[in-house]
Amino acid sequence: MAKPNFIELPFCEPIPILYEDRAVLAIDKPRGWLLVPVNWQNTNRNLQAAINSSISAGDYWARSRNLKFLRYVHRLDTDTSGVMLFAKSMGAVEAFGDVFESRQMEKNYLAIVEGVPRETEWTCRLPLAPDPRQIGRMIIDTQEGKESETRFRLLQKKERISLVEAHPLTGRTHQIRVHLAQSGCPIVSDELYGKVDSRMQLGLRAIKLGYVDPFTRRRVEIRAPIEGFMSEYGFTPSLAQTVKKPLTIPPPNAGKPAQVPGQPKPPAARQQPAPGKMSPPAAGKNSPTAKP
Repeated sequence: MAKPNFIELPFCEPIPILYEDRAVLAIDKPRGWLLVPVNWQNTNRNLQAAINSSISAGDYWARSRNLKFLRYVHRLDTDTSGVMLFAKSMGAVEAFGDVFESRQMEKNYLAIVEGVPRETEWTCRLPLAPDPRQIGRMIIDTQEGKESETRFRLLQKKERISLVEAHPLTGRTHQIRVHLAQSGCPIVSDELYGKVDSRMQLGLRAIKLGYVDPFTRRRVEIRAPIEGFMSEYGFTPSLAQTVKKPLTIPPPNAGKPAQVPGQPKPPAARQQPAPGKMSPPAAGKNSPTAKP
């Protein structure tokens, strides 16, 4: 049975599948989808709930893969688009959650910001904590905040806005948005940390995830298209070829494959498998991580 390279859900265009193997599936998340607990059904834009319903209904994209389970292992804000990773079993949720929590996951974003940054490259390490005065908002808190680090690079500038590459080394909620606002260049149309521009949508896109697969120890790099995002704000699409790779953080015990209980020892590293040709790993604990 041929497998479509997209997910079909109600109320939106087909969602492209960027990468797939036996353990995970990565999509190009469109704007407008929330990631909230499945038991909160007060919105028809709950991405996890919509995927669960589609799998249960036996929709073709899921049936062709014999999918029974798919759960996010990290989060993106509602209006942030781009690479988002889902696990095909609870065991994979746990294994890839550990990759995120241990800071072995390379994350790369493009941000459209107001004004022009004072520097072409800089690092922000301001600690973050929830705002006690407003639920869902984060603030800089040098006393009680959690350590946070984001590296930035100016790629292109116009008269009133700039294109910035962001590489968060930690994964705090709204980290990129707060750090850019504190740098004097909030993301365009950021209603929490900047100001809304009715002519533009939130200018933040997750463009890359890079990691060493915890089961096979192969290097995996997942990228989302960026030309459309750049053109939306009037930047040169050809610049897509010049975006540098972020700092690679080598994982500990790189030569020792992780193995989920109940699964046979994975084969030696070889060429990346075609989507859907490997069976999912066994069950474990859920460990989703925070959103940028």
